[in-house]
Amino acid sequence: MIASRATVVRYCKTCLMPDTRPRIVFDAQGICNACHTAREKDAIDWDARRREFTAYVDRYRPKRGSYDCIVPWSGGKDSSYVAHRLKFEFGLNPLLVTFSPLLPNEIGAANRESFLNLGFDHLMVRPNQLVSRRLAGRFFRERGNPKVHWDAGINAVPVQIAVGYEIPLIFYAEHGESEYGGRVLSDEHRKRRDLAEVLENQIGDDPANWMDGTVGERDLAPYLYPDVAAVERVGVNALYFAYFFRWSMYENWQYMKKAMPSFRTDPKGRTDGTFTDFDSLDDKIDNLYYYMQYVKFGFGRATRDACRMIQNRQMTRAEGLSLARKHDDEFPNTFFGENLDYLGLTRPEFEKIVDQHRNQEIWERGANGWRLRYPLE
Repeated sequence: MIASRATVVRYCKTCLMPDTRPRIVFDAQGICNACHTAREKDAIDWDARRREFTAYVDRYRPKRGSYDCIVPWSGGKDSSYVAHRLKFEFGLNPLLVTFSPLLPNEIGAANRESFLNLGFDHLMVRPNQLVSRRLAGRFFRERGNPKVHWDAGINAVPVQIAVGYEIPLIFYAEHGESEYGGRVLSDEHRKRRDLAEVLENQIGDDPANWMDGTVGERDLAPYLYPDVAAVERVGVNALYFAYFFRWSMYENWQYMKKAMPSFRTDPKGRTDGTFTDFDSLDDKIDNLYYYMQYVKFGFGRATRDACRMIQNRQMTRAEGLSLARKHDDEFPNTFFGENLDYLGLTRPEFEKIVDQHRNQEIWERGANGWRLRYPLE
């Protein structure tokens, strides 16, 4: 991975996001497109969007069967927020569909069980673990990202189930490319997810390319998007809830604390690499995933969280800057031994791979180790 500018890293003047974030766009004033999206929300007629939402529900609600829609659901605050509102505010009966975390942990399992006890039906797909571990190790070595195949699974499985159960309506949470800065393929893609969005922005690859001497076509079944003709036969519409209702990770968390007081957070009071304790809690490998984001692109989990709160006016840039400087470079010690075992690596092998993925246009080695050439400012 290379920085979007080889000679200097620019940081958004409104939030903290650098232009090394993949696909992000800065204007001439040095403001990122995620911040522009945040300000554009002030002019949106959210009552009209709500009416548009109900029109979609009325139009695409199945004529038969028990389920009105599918919610791709991790058990975390965001997807639970969506599912809870669909059921208890709008009277829908969603089927919750989970593609299993790579390394499930106790917090995630407990939160899923507590939420299901509120009255939801649920399907979980846990793919072949020999194949998953092989792909995780391969992608960590090749791309510095052990979750490439997981990204494919969370996109493919809900659509597979929608086709199999003939449920034409899926509600995803938010469109990350517009919410957080990225490549927006079209205005329609702000509202609707399709195969082009999945391949271009969610995975960046076709899982059919992953076959090798060990992993065959049948092994990749959980990661393959259904045949387009089958999707069109059922009339699957995959919509973003955040297009219709203003989105905020922090407000989603506040909502879930009231809706499910038993919702568990990180017992340490915050998660490795950031100042929050309520986000991405269900997979033991997530701490490593976000650390590699810092290695490859020069911004960590604290910057990610702070930017989202700055854009929603829940934090000032100065407050976010202080938190990001404090936490961004923290090593993912929690679950690290289990991560190495899962990926089949020794500590020296891990460190070698990390340095192979370190973008040396934005990093330099000093007397005390690696440091950013253009620190957060």
